[in-house]
Amino acid sequence: MKKAGSAVSYLIAFVIILMINFLLPRAMPGDPLMAIYGEEALIAMTPELQAELTQRFSLDKPLGAQFVSYIKALLHGDMGYSYYYNAPVFDVIAASLPWTLLLVGLAVLISNLLGIILGIESGYRRGKTTDKVLLTGLISLSGFPDFFIGILLLLFFGVALGIVPLAGALTPYAGKTGLALIIDVLHHLALPLIALVIVRVTGAYLLTRNTMVTTLGEGFILTAKAKGCREREIRYRHAGRNSLLPVVTAAGLQLASSVTGALFIEIIFSYPGVGSLLYNSLLTRDYPLMQGILLVTTVVILVANYLLDLLYTRLDPRVAYSH
Repeated sequence: MKKAGSAVSYLIAFVIILMINFLLPRAMPGDPLMAIYGEEALIAMTPELQAELTQRFSLDKPLGAQFVSYIKALLHGDMGYSYYYNAPVFDVIAASLPWTLLLVGLAVLISNLLGIILGIESGYRRGKTTDKVLLTGLISLSGFPDFFIGILLLLFFGVALGIVPLAGALTPYAGKTGLALIIDVLHHLALPLIALVIVRVTGAYLLTRNTMVTTLGEGFILTAKAKGCREREIRYRHAGRNSLLPVVTAAGLQLASSVTGALFIEIIFSYPGVGSLLYNSLLTRDYPLMQGILLVTTVVILVANYLLDLLYTRLDPRVAYSH
C-alpha cells in the first residue's frame, strides 16, 4: 500500500510538471508560436515552417487538443526543435544528460557516503579532538558556494599546477578506448566532482553525527555493550545503521540542490553537461531547448527521489507498515 500510494504521489507530481511545462508558453500574451520559439527565431522562419509547426503543435486548435498533441509528441520523443543546434531537442539533451548524471550521481553518492562515515566517527567521539576538528572544518567549508570552490580548484590545480584539464569531459581527438578512456573521463571529472562533494558533505555529516549522538544513548546500544559486542560492531552495525534514515531522506532533498550546483560547476569547467547546454540556450534564447531541459531535469529528480523513497522502506520496514 505504501509503495502504491507513493507511486501515485509521484505520478501526480509528474502530471503537474507536464501541465506547467505545457501551459507556461501558451499563457504568455501574443502568438503561442512566438512564446515557444521566441521573436528572433520566428522572424527567421519561413512561412512554410511556421505553418508546419502550428499544425504539429495544434496551435490553431483548442487548448485541450493542444495538450493531447503535446503528450503524443512527448511519447514519440518529440520535445520540439532546437533552432540553435539545428537538431531535435531530445537528441541534443540526450547527448549531454549522461555527463550530468555521472557528475551529480557520483557527487551525491560520495558526499553522502563520506558524510555518513565521518559523522559516525565524529558522533562516537563526541567532544574529543577528532570531533572538534571535523565539525569546525566541515562547517567552515560549507559556508563557501560550490562555484567559488570550483574556481579556486581550477586556478590552483588547473592553471597554477597544470595537473588537470581546464575544460571538457574528454581529451579531443585522442581516440582512447577501454581503461584509458575511463581514466581520461575521471581525469576531467575530478575537479568538478571534488567541488560539489566538498560543499555537500557537511549536510550528511551533521545529520549522521547528531543522530549518532542521540542513538548512542538508546537502550539497545547499552544492551549491545552489556552483551560484549565489539566496539566497531556497535559503532557501525547498531548505532550507525540507525543513523542512516535521516541521511537517506535528506539525500532526496540534496539532489535538487546538487543538480542546481552542477549547472554552475559545468559552466565554470566548460563541462559538456546539461548545465552548459542550459547556459547556451539562455544566451541564444533557444526556448524549446530550455523547456526540454527543465522538463528532463525535474523528471530525473522525481525518479531519483522515488528510488530513495523505496530505499528508505528497505532500511526501515516500519515506515511501510505505518502507512
